[in-house]
Amino acid sequence: MTTKAVLEGGPEDLPERVVPVTAPGEDLKIAHRGGYEHFKTTSRFHDGPEGRLPVYEWWERTEIAE
Repeated sequence: MTTKAVLEGGPEDLPERVVPVTAPGEDLKIAHRGGYEHFKTTSRFHDGPEGRLPVYEWWERTEIAE
């Protein structure tokens, strides 16, 4: 089952702030501009047009190794 989450923080030019989450509670790794933006789950929720969604907070960026 896939649910969605709200991303908070990180680069302002991320294309999406509401993203699918296949394993709720696990950290997210979003590919963006030649690297990965990492988001950790929080205990907070966001109420919006898609309902009550968990909030994931940005915590670091890593580069893609070549």
